[in-house]
Amino acid sequence: MTLLPGYSDTVSIMLETHPYICYPPLMDLELLQARARIFRQIRAFFDTRNYLEADTPLLAPDLIPETCLEVFETAYLTPPGSKTRGTRPYWLIPSPEIWMKKLIAQHRVSLYQICKCFRNGESTGHLHSPEFTMLEYYTMDAHYLDSLTLTEELVASLLGGTGQAGLHPPFLRITMEEAFSRWAGFSLFEAAEKNTLGEEARKLGLNPPPELDTPALYNLIFIHAVEPALPKDRMVAILDYPAFVPCLAKKNPNGSTVERWELYVRGIELANCYTEETDPDEVRRYFEREGPLKNKTALVPHRIDGDYWKNFLHFPPCSGVALGLDRLVMALAERSSIDSVLPFPIF
Repeated sequence: MTLLPGYSDTVSIMLETHPYICYPPLMDLELLQARARIFRQIRAFFDTRNYLEADTPLLAPDLIPETCLEVFETAYLTPPGSKTRGTRPYWLIPSPEIWMKKLIAQHRVSLYQICKCFRNGESTGHLHSPEFTMLEYYTMDAHYLDSLTLTEELVASLLGGTGQAGLHPPFLRITMEEAFSRWAGFSLFEAAEKNTLGEEARKLGLNPPPELDTPALYNLIFIHAVEPALPKDRMVAILDYPAFVPCLAKKNPNGSTVERWELYVRGIELANCYTEETDPDEVRRYFEREGPLKNKTALVPHRIDGDYWKNFLHFPPCSGVALGLDRLVMALAERSSIDSVLPFPIF
């Protein structure tokens, strides 16, 4: 008998003599039931609030340009005898945003969706899986703080009367400027204005390469100095991200920040929210600016719809949240690794 790596003699014997036992082992039945129960509770939460459940494609002929992530490419093979014989490229969605915003533009209703999403070029195991489950929800006539309150209500409904430490709302709310002052030791916006982020990074022992621009330096400091210091004893919402980091969030009146928050549970990023940009000219400029940059730097370039901005000609005021459901299940089940809550951890 050949012992299987990472398994005891007894388990190896069981796997060899009982071929119906899967290797590697799948999620246990109790956790599968808990995962299914959480999904049912989420659907009930939004259904009772008259959100429409969406069901959009996992494949897309074009994507929103996002330089912070990589995607998966595939191809449609036209059948023999077709007048357009050949292949057509498609991409697996990194989020359902591109489709859900088209539904909002047409129907102007609050939506939610639970679906699979795909991101390439990331580590696997503890916190990441290239295929993962996302909950995305959009609330009409709402801004980012409305969505934060709604998310607190969602988490409270999932917890019920349980006493799980560090999960119960209200969330700790702190601005990005306050977070940098508290845990990196300097004012983010003063340093960005004075072009001294590189100097601050060196003070923190990060030694950034000289070619890093302001957004990259900010991200380096945030990941290595701020994020690890976030409180672990309660959920933390970081508000008002710097406007010099491109995204499709509406700017705050001060012009230096955008109406965006990210939610952390036990120091792990769980959700991202915007007051959605509704100005078609701003969306068009974002695509014109970020599109070429994305396809210049991407490991997997993708097609970008140059007319996507037209969806925003009559787009309603709204706020959207993208929440990693596997990480939420991990927190609720008090597990320390995302692959422990995936029904089939294939990576």
